[in-house]
Amino acid sequence: QVQLVESGGGLVQPGGSLRLSCAASRSIFSINYMGWYRQAPGKEREFVAHINSSGRASYSDSVKGRFTISRDNAKNTVYLQMNSLKPEDTAVYYCNKYPSIRSLWGQGTQVTVSS
Repeated sequence: QVQLVESGGGLVQPGGSLRLSCAASRSIFSINYMGWYRQAPGKEREFVAHINSSGRASYSDSVKGRFTISRDNAKNTVYLQMNSLKPEDTAVYYCNKYPSIRSLWGQGTQVTVSS
């Protein structure tokens, strides 16, 4: 079973950028869809973006045009470039397969957008 470790979160001012990474413990080449999700305080975890093995991506309406998901199969890593960050983007961000699998949830990485 692959394990996923998220990193790259932090504190950023509104309008700023962050790049999140999701490192897999083994090859993700055979995993068709990989996704990013987030969970804000007091809210349920929600879908952010996914990408298939061909590089085709899809985004939630709340991040479309600001976030970009990518994957590097050679490095077993999925990325989430986040630009024009807003306070409402504050959450713990997780990666997982898409659709998600309960056993793959990791610790996530905290993103806080605040002045």
